[in-house]
Amino acid sequence: MFLGTVSVTAGLSGCATGPASRLGAVATRMDARYQFRFLTTEDVDLFEALLPAILGSALPEQPNARRMMIAGTVERIDAGIHKFGPANQKELRQLFDLLNFGPTRVTIARVWPSWRNASTAQADAFLERWRSSRIGLFNNGYMALTKISNVAFYGCQENWHLSGYPGPPEWAVQALPQFRNA
Repeated sequence: MFLGTVSVTAGLSGCATGPASRLGAVATRMDARYQFRFLTTEDVDLFEALLPAILGSALPEQPNARRMMIAGTVERIDAGIHKFGPANQKELRQLFDLLNFGPTRVTIARVWPSWRNASTAQADAFLERWRSSRIGLFNNGYMALTKISNVAFYGCQENWHLSGYPGPPEWAVQALPQFRNA
């Protein structure tokens, strides 16, 4: 019983997990040099399940293009979270561990299969429950998951057109060095 308690506590605190390697759809990316710095294998599975529900029709229909776009978005999510401060990283780790731990995933997310086996309909139902929940922590969890995902997806220059963003004004591109080096 003691070892089981220690194992669960370590898993929920993030101590028992390390960054993911090249697994899931992310392994199919042409740029195999990317190494995860924050997301675990379970977190990658979580986002691979949630992104089709969050992004919907913005994702391409063609399976390979869809997998590549999801993989790129997951990599940008990892890179973005890696740049967050320790307090934000700690809160996100707690959220991800909560959603990835089987008993709490079933209890609070009401998703019975692992995220790897969850359908888009199950992911969408989970997100809708948390979005419309009267429990503020669930609303905050929904906002964190969707905002991180949307920034990683729509913040990518190749996806700007999907949101109607024409890109930065030409004068800004010329004036700011970060645009000239991009």
